[in-house]
Amino acid sequence: MLIPPLDFGFFSLQKTSLCIKFPRRSLLASFKFVSCFSSLIATNDINPISYPSLKVPPLREKSKLERTKRLKLYSRILHDCASKGSLSLAKVVHGKMIKIEFEPDLHLWNSLVNVYAKWGNFGYACKVLDRMPERDVVSWTALFSGLVNKGCGSDVLGLYCFMKEDGIKPNGHCLVTALKACSLSLELFFGTLLHGEGVKVGVLDVFVGSSLVDVYAKCGEMELAEKVFVHMDKKNVVSWNALLNGYALKGDAGKVLHLFERMTESELRCSKFTLSNVLKSCTYLGNLTWGLIAHSLLIKTGCEHDEFVGCCLLDMYSKCGLAEDALKVFERVQEPNIVAWSAMIDCLDEQGQNQESAKMFRLMRRKGVSPNQHTFATIADAASNLGERLYCEGIHALILKYGFESENILSNALIAMYMKIRSVKNGWQVFTEMSSCNSDSWNALLSGPHDDKTCDRGPDIFRKMLAEGFRPDLCTFTSVLRSCSTRLNVQFGQQVHAHVIKNGLKDNNLVGTSLIDLYAKSSFLEDAELVFCRLSERDLVSWTTLIAGYAQADHLEKAVKCFIHMQRQGVKPNEFTLATCLHSCSKMVMLENGQLLHSMAIKTGHFADMFVSSAIVDMYANCGCLEEAEDAFQGLESGDTVLWNTMLFGYLRHGKGSKVLETFRTMLDKGLEPDEVTFIAVLSACSYMNLVGEGKEHFYSLTNVYGIVPTIEHYACMIGILGRAGKFDEVESFIKDMKLTSSPLIWETVLGACKLHGNDKFGETAAEKLFELDPGSASHYILLANIYAAKGRWEDVRRVRSLMTNRGVKKETGCSCVMVNGQLHTFRAADGSHPKHEEIHMKLKELVYKAVLEGYVPKTEHVLHNVSDGDKVEQLFYHNERLALAFALISINPVPVKTIRIFKNLLICEDCHEFMKLVSGIIEQEIFVRDVNCFHHFRSGICSCQDRFPS
Repeated sequence: MLIPPLDFGFFSLQKTSLCIKFPRRSLLASFKFVSCFSSLIATNDINPISYPSLKVPPLREKSKLERTKRLKLYSRILHDCASKGSLSLAKVVHGKMIKIEFEPDLHLWNSLVNVYAKWGNFGYACKVLDRMPERDVVSWTALFSGLVNKGCGSDVLGLYCFMKEDGIKPNGHCLVTALKACSLSLELFFGTLLHGEGVKVGVLDVFVGSSLVDVYAKCGEMELAEKVFVHMDKKNVVSWNALLNGYALKGDAGKVLHLFERMTESELRCSKFTLSNVLKSCTYLGNLTWGLIAHSLLIKTGCEHDEFVGCCLLDMYSKCGLAEDALKVFERVQEPNIVAWSAMIDCLDEQGQNQESAKMFRLMRRKGVSPNQHTFATIADAASNLGERLYCEGIHALILKYGFESENILSNALIAMYMKIRSVKNGWQVFTEMSSCNSDSWNALLSGPHDDKTCDRGPDIFRKMLAEGFRPDLCTFTSVLRSCSTRLNVQFGQQVHAHVIKNGLKDNNLVGTSLIDLYAKSSFLEDAELVFCRLSERDLVSWTTLIAGYAQADHLEKAVKCFIHMQRQGVKPNEFTLATCLHSCSKMVMLENGQLLHSMAIKTGHFADMFVSSAIVDMYANCGCLEEAEDAFQGLESGDTVLWNTMLFGYLRHGKGSKVLETFRTMLDKGLEPDEVTFIAVLSACSYMNLVGEGKEHFYSLTNVYGIVPTIEHYACMIGILGRAGKFDEVESFIKDMKLTSSPLIWETVLGACKLHGNDKFGETAAEKLFELDPGSASHYILLANIYAAKGRWEDVRRVRSLMTNRGVKKETGCSCVMVNGQLHTFRAADGSHPKHEEIHMKLKELVYKAVLEGYVPKTEHVLHNVSDGDKVEQLFYHNERLALAFALISINPVPVKTIRIFKNLLICEDCHEFMKLVSGIIEQEIFVRDVNCFHHFRSGICSCQDRFPS
């Protein structure tokens, strides 16, 4: 017997409509059945009102039931059991049929297979199928459907082969079910066989077509999936979803959006599954436009409040940088679960709204929603960004409270959190308490800031990681290389580079960029270039890193050329690239290139960035275009302290001390808070203008008004104010009171003031201190020698120069540069190496002759060598800035330029300063000279510095 006798008292019924009539020959069974129903009604297990057709006819009427009616009755009961009834009742009916030896027809047999399969009782379903005198495609399909619903795809494919052996041809529904089984088990080969079967039997309708698309898409054969899709006569939402989902699984977000666009044109109603895939693609691509379209369709279809779709919307708005819109979506989700809460917390964290993220976490807990591992991982990241140690330790305590301390993902998050807030001890403690760590744990130890003592640990951690047998990955290499780069530990970095090659990551862009940064910062520019050339793909970050490396190493012309090459490769600069190149143009006085970068910043929308705008103002100021710098500065609606400081130093370098103080007052009126750098500019301006009283007021306001602790630069500025005014007694007292005797910068400032006033006694004291504190700097020896030379103490001059020679200190060679026709030309004193040196000397003689007619008298006292006056005049005649000027004049004819721009690496001498003033009136052109300390605009015989030479 297929089914053992069952006691009718053991089944239970759900609320459903049921009509049962009993034949005469099963009278005992009928009474038992009715007795069971009565007991269920008495115990309120079923409601008799729900069974209006449940009537037991008189005994004489039962015998009149015909076979066809009985078949319909049993079929209806089994159908109700399969759809919304119970397996127990189905077993009762089956038992009844066996007991009375009732022979079912094919439909009733199929109903039995269907009910057992749907309830997951596949043993009984197979036994029924085996007992059937004949089976058709419906019988097999009923079993297939049940197995597919339970996820048993592989079993279906085996049974399908038995069906074929039975000589039964599949219909459309059978093929659809079998194809679903192929999708579940990713059976591509069997799916192609079913495709051929469908073609053979001619049942490739929209349902079979959709299933084929789904099989090919899930098996990664998108070309086949699209071919099937294209050749379908009719397409429904299922077929579109299958193809969309395939491209989504493949990660082709662009194709998903393209298909979605085509789908919207077909006027089909999008389901929430379609729109969730579209939203994920928009998130990946950052495509807000199509994300908004998908959102509007969700509202239209009424799916906006669905939790899963709501999370997709949250993620999309978060990745597109719209945290406020994400919050609005979150607020509309009815009773958000932990997934929605975690998504919202993650969104706020990604947008840098760490305080809001922490508030959202607190609100979630107040609502009674328990955080999961993902929530804790996200809030740990937000806590690290907040930088509050107590809050971070509180999150750690909560993780322990909820019993997640053994979760590796959370331990790693805690390590990264502690390392980021520089709580290295706590980070190591979490690491050592882990029962089993992984590569991510070691990477977390290597994470965090790389600008302090934690960088020293990077190489040690890397060594231990290798010793423990862990294989470093991409994250490991980038972190340890960043650590080496910060500490300029190029030797260890080269060892890491060897491991990079060994692990097959030499062409990786991220690792390559980290190597470029290391080599460039360590002045190994050839190695940096070699790594850059070997990159498989050069993105914006790698280009910018190389450009920044050139700029930091003062290879400024190479930096600009690299930027131009980057543009030719079609890589668009970001704000950091622009700021770096503008800085190079500023230092090289490359005005034309700087102007091109300025226009590019406006075109790309980066002009409003504070770093870019500050770099533009600095570039114009350094190139002598103070008016353009002011225009750029005033063209910004708002600016931070950095931008204002840039403008202050621009005025200062151009000798506009009064403008510095005026701008500083405007800055305070606008409510901006000055910082340490601001006061360096203000105090320097006071020194330049000999404003001793005002300088003292600003110095003491540092601490008393703004709570800023004075740095050594501020003290040096104050000494500069007193020294320039000749108040050397106050300088000595100030140094003694402030305990500044150990700083080279202080004594360097004193020495400069002594040279200005010819104070050889105090100058000797300052120089002796500098020889102790900074014996390798040539400028200290030269300043002292100049003081002696001005006093005629030639023996002492020789003694100082001999001291320089004995100590191996070499003076920096003075040079002047001028840009002509886009090419930089460099000149040194008495330089005869230039191809046009004869023409240059002839032009220079012409200029000297005209200057003499205007009253020029060479200041031979500024030639600090014990030679004849004739030799002194000869030396002055061929100073490098004059050679640069003469070359510029012979090169720009016949079309004269408005301004000749020359920049020096040392100070301009007073004689050349006087010569330039006179020449500017003779040639009726502006001459701009930028020396190491100041900017000089010579126009119509007047200099912008008003003949003040900064000490």
